[in-house]
Amino acid sequence: MTYPPTQSDSDRQALLADAIDWAVAHGLLVRPSPDKVNDQFVNGSVVTHAPFTLYPTPFPRAEFEKAKGLQQPWNTLIHKLSLDDALITEVMKELSDVDDFMRKLYEIYLKTKEEGIIQRASLGIHRCDYLLHAEPGADTKSARIQQVEFNTIASSFGSLSTCTSQLHRYLLQASERYASGVINIDQLPENRSVQAIAGGIASAWKLYGNPHARVMMVVQPGERNVFDQRWIEYNLLESHGIRLLRRTLEEIEDRGTLDPKTKALTIDGHEIAVTYFRSGYAPTDYPTSKEWDARLKVERSLSIKCPTAAYQIVGAKKIQQLLSVPGRLERYVDVYTADLLRESFTGLYPFDNSPEGQQAYKLALEDPERFVMKPQREGGGNNIYGEEIIDTLKKLTVEERSAFILMELIRSPPLDNLMVREGKLIEGEVASELGIYGIYLNDGEKAIVNEIGGHLLRTKAHATKEGGVAAGFAVIDSPLLV
Repeated sequence: MTYPPTQSDSDRQALLADAIDWAVAHGLLVRPSPDKVNDQFVNGSVVTHAPFTLYPTPFPRAEFEKAKGLQQPWNTLIHKLSLDDALITEVMKELSDVDDFMRKLYEIYLKTKEEGIIQRASLGIHRCDYLLHAEPGADTKSARIQQVEFNTIASSFGSLSTCTSQLHRYLLQASERYASGVINIDQLPENRSVQAIAGGIASAWKLYGNPHARVMMVVQPGERNVFDQRWIEYNLLESHGIRLLRRTLEEIEDRGTLDPKTKALTIDGHEIAVTYFRSGYAPTDYPTSKEWDARLKVERSLSIKCPTAAYQIVGAKKIQQLLSVPGRLERYVDVYTADLLRESFTGLYPFDNSPEGQQAYKLALEDPERFVMKPQREGGGNNIYGEEIIDTLKKLTVEERSAFILMELIRSPPLDNLMVREGKLIEGEVASELGIYGIYLNDGEKAIVNEIGGHLLRTKAHATKEGGVAAGFAVIDSPLLV
């Protein structure tokens, strides 16, 4: 089978126009960077379609279902990790001396633990990301998922991934120019990520118990990918009758207050039931001490946090690496579940002064093209590859190296597809990263919600090593199950 389907230039251009029109009409949108906007347009009035693939990208059905099946165990595991003070202390004892961002987050964790946790309930909106791996020269049918990372804060693109799935369904059903006979509708799995995320937030709001309280989304000033967030806001209001506020960390510090007795968080006259962080995962989100003060204020509050400081800490790459150590997973899950989760792990190594860390250092210097060097960061664009690993290691002390982990590169088999960015078609070999969303709400004693929350497929040029959409490397896609 030829894929993507062969078309004449005129048919392909007509299809491209149809896809862009649908994207603009249905909110599959982002705001362009300021340098691409004419001065006559103000107040964010210029938008463009979010980057997407013209066709869904083939993905093995069995591996897609496997990733979905792992998500509920991951939801439970992440919560258990967040309750393990000994684990957090072990990791942060090492990271605090070499990673200022993680140290400040840990200080918030310690401060609130010392004062006494006010809100025992916690909400997790997670996403576990996977790449297909196949040995060089192997048949692509042998490719299996391996985990890239698990995310515990600002698990983005749930809304736009839903829109992209709908776009591909629409094109298949409505356009004679598309892929009739090549793609069947049952190969395009339904994707309800935005409804699942909004539903999880609504469940936390109901658990809080004040029908007059609101949800607060913590955002970055001038957020370009605002439409992904707005869809959650609209769904909360239309499906659940819940109002949402969008506030920056600076605004929270300037205008937010805590009730002296109950520690209820109020901002601009509204009590906050749930605080949902779509910002706060990168050092650049904290330009001054005011932003850190705001993060502490929220953590001290009665509002249900998504995530708590503990949840955010256990999303660190160092935790991911520790879970690969034999026997570690069995501290939290049964042997059967541990084996299922471990099956998707790739090689993960510490970069500390242990014998394992010294061996990883030697391996990285001998064969840097085999690995990726990862700091404790989210958001794309932070990893170190190839010869740059050698350059970086030569500049770091043994202590500074422990801020990173070493991970074996996942070798995705190349596929062909067409990407669309700013109205332009980009042809070539691609690789896709599958994300499975998870929704987990715990009232402090038991799980209230533990659900699979839809999926995200991000596709990039096969030669591109980074994969973030917001960082400009990837486009939003949907899986074609084969």
